[in-house]
Amino acid sequence: MKLTILGSGSPEAYARRASTGYLLEIGDDKILFDCGGGVFDNLVRSGRLPSDITHLFFTHLHTDHMMDYARLVHAAWDEGAPPLKVWGPAPIARQTELLFGRDGVLSPDLIARTELAPSQQVWVARGGSLPRAWPAPDVTEVKPGFTVEGDGWVLNSCEVPHAQPAFDCMAFSVVSRGKKFVYSGDAGICPKLSALQRDADLLIHWCYRLSIDSVHPAIAEFSPTPAEIAKAAQAARVKRLLITHFRIHMDSAEGHASANAELAEHFKGPAGIVEDLEVYAI
Repeated sequence: MKLTILGSGSPEAYARRASTGYLLEIGDDKILFDCGGGVFDNLVRSGRLPSDITHLFFTHLHTDHMMDYARLVHAAWDEGAPPLKVWGPAPIARQTELLFGRDGVLSPDLIARTELAPSQQVWVARGGSLPRAWPAPDVTEVKPGFTVEGDGWVLNSCEVPHAQPAFDCMAFSVVSRGKKFVYSGDAGICPKLSALQRDADLLIHWCYRLSIDSVHPAIAEFSPTPAEIAKAAQAARVKRLLITHFRIHMDSAEGHASANAELAEHFKGPAGIVEDLEVYAI
């Protein structure tokens, strides 16, 4: 397995970090976890095409995890890709229909691209055929605990505390050829996540605050510090730990020093803070 960081930031507009997105490659499958703002551009910067993505899994539906969804689907469609396979919590099916349906917000664009003669001829010149179908992602709405079996890999999931009851929030694990990757999504530490990440070869865990930050108790409850994340990973026998979802104020020299010191103190394996476009072998 190969992991590429396509977005390691937060909802904040930030040149250094796109919002959330992670690409996991297993054989011919290119699996995208979340698709926040800026992830599309980093996908292209990484040398891939939108049409390369074979699977898309959403942990939850905060916009910083799915703002580039429409752009990804539209661009892959314009490249002639087959319908993208998408899994996510409700209401992802309705959101998709509101984007790409006959009365969706993108319908004026899609009418123009599929019905106007100049656009039709551009499409035909690129190897397409008429009539041109509209984008139609293959969407499966799921609940925490769902499983998907791919070509040489198995994805499992669990519920994690974050934005309930507004929508379901999940973490994912992927096992392939004896190796295990876990992505926490946006998650407070909980027994289900501890079980899911047990013996992971690589855990990527969101970190929305530092121990040196002063935050409201409502934020602290579901936003663990680097020390808390490291302790939970160590208890679960995780082999390598990466923290992500860094906010702008956390990217100071002081913030990195604080986070890295806590990781080193409480986690015995390799650990660190990810950056956009980094690549990790699992």
